[in-house]
Amino acid sequence: MELKNQKLSNDAFFKERKEILNHWPTGKGVDFDEAVKYQQNITGDKRFGEKLSKADKTGITLIQPRAGVALADEHIKLLQYLETEGEADLLPTTIDSYTRLNRYKEAEVGIEKSKETGRSMLNGFPAVNYGVDICRQVTSSLKSPVQVRHGTPDARLLTEIAVAGGFTSYEGGGISYNIPYSKNHSLESTISHWQYADRLIGFYEEAGISINREPYGPLTGTLVPPCISHAVAILEALLAAAQGVKDITVGYGQCGNLIQDVAAIAALRELTRKYLDKYDFKDVRVTTVFHQWMGGFPQDEAKAFGVISWGAAAATLAKASKVIVKTPHEAMGVPTKEANAAGLKATKQVVSMLRDQSMLNLPSVLAEKAIITQEVECIINKVEELGKGDVAQGAVAAFAAGVLDVPFAPSKYNAGKIMPARDNDGAIRLLDTGNLPFLPSLLEFHKNKMEERGKYENRPVNFQMVIDDVYAIGKGFLVGRPAK
Repeated sequence: MELKNQKLSNDAFFKERKEILNHWPTGKGVDFDEAVKYQQNITGDKRFGEKLSKADKTGITLIQPRAGVALADEHIKLLQYLETEGEADLLPTTIDSYTRLNRYKEAEVGIEKSKETGRSMLNGFPAVNYGVDICRQVTSSLKSPVQVRHGTPDARLLTEIAVAGGFTSYEGGGISYNIPYSKNHSLESTISHWQYADRLIGFYEEAGISINREPYGPLTGTLVPPCISHAVAILEALLAAAQGVKDITVGYGQCGNLIQDVAAIAALRELTRKYLDKYDFKDVRVTTVFHQWMGGFPQDEAKAFGVISWGAAAATLAKASKVIVKTPHEAMGVPTKEANAAGLKATKQVVSMLRDQSMLNLPSVLAEKAIITQEVECIINKVEELGKGDVAQGAVAAFAAGVLDVPFAPSKYNAGKIMPARDNDGAIRLLDTGNLPFLPSLLEFHKNKMEERGKYENRPVNFQMVIDDVYAIGKGFLVGRPAK
């Protein structure tokens, strides 16, 4: 069937659904009508989208960690600890890597080894293996709303089990959980798989159950220019809305320059609303998420707190609806629950202190927002042109042409021609714009910004700047300057 950005027919969806639910034994435990009734009993204070929207309207930035372990009882204890000791407003269930790759047999082995050793032998929670009832034990044991976070190109069965299991928010998308995560999955296949996931959530919506959806904003998390992550977020919002999703949180990964970060969140919110309205999805609710620094962290714990707090400040001054929090053990692997809670409390302190302040109307922020807006519109307009008005077809064609291009992504369907680096103020610019369909004025803007840095540092504008910038924050700086 040809890929199109239109609502899946009931016949096509239910034919596919029968196959999906029979793929693994726990799929047979999903009953849509019973799941709707279960979701109806989840009160508003535990519904992710409602809590997020309420905070957004009052200008409060909520905090949310990442967390997930193999054993259900330990996972519940971990989330309860982050809820109470960490003061988290929203909670996650991060899914393990085997489940993300649909390798449920290996996940089962990981569960058994975790029981034997008494420690988690998986890097997340294997929701598909546990099925609906154990997922409900997790979601019902907490006072706060819980979201599934993962990284799965084909998340159809996981979506079925998660929503039936009482989760009220679900992360991911056919582009953002393919290009940065996978080498060989085609965009046609992953967009199609995620159309299924979003159509399922559309069915819940039609039954009166609103599930929050969140495209994954940071992509590779390494020097990603706002225009690239924004274009992907907007396309995934349009793809989800076409299937009946009504509550979407678009995201962005911190770049590190405060002016650019604040401008980026403001532009993302406005542009997502603009394009949803353009395609007549005016009833879709839009909120934003700011991800604290996704690149290399300092190993020193005190310095790591500095990076965390800087991300908290940027998120709050940008009036992001929520912020995803890092831990001071980021450079050392999986954090302890105490370290995770410490990152949350540091973030909460900064968010609370800055909640009455905003940088949205600063002239420098407005100027940067105008640049980001122009860049995004150039990309989305070209996607629409390539797809002859169909953004699903346009997205596939855009990646093939390098019109959309994610830096440092593993996918063979990604051109990999653009090369980002920081300008002299630490904002992310493009040393090489590849095939991005920018106006001549934008091409000149990026060229001038990089030349300005090269002149300041007295060195040529080249790939060494990129390398230096990738490692800079881990060494205590934002811009990777040459040693003097």
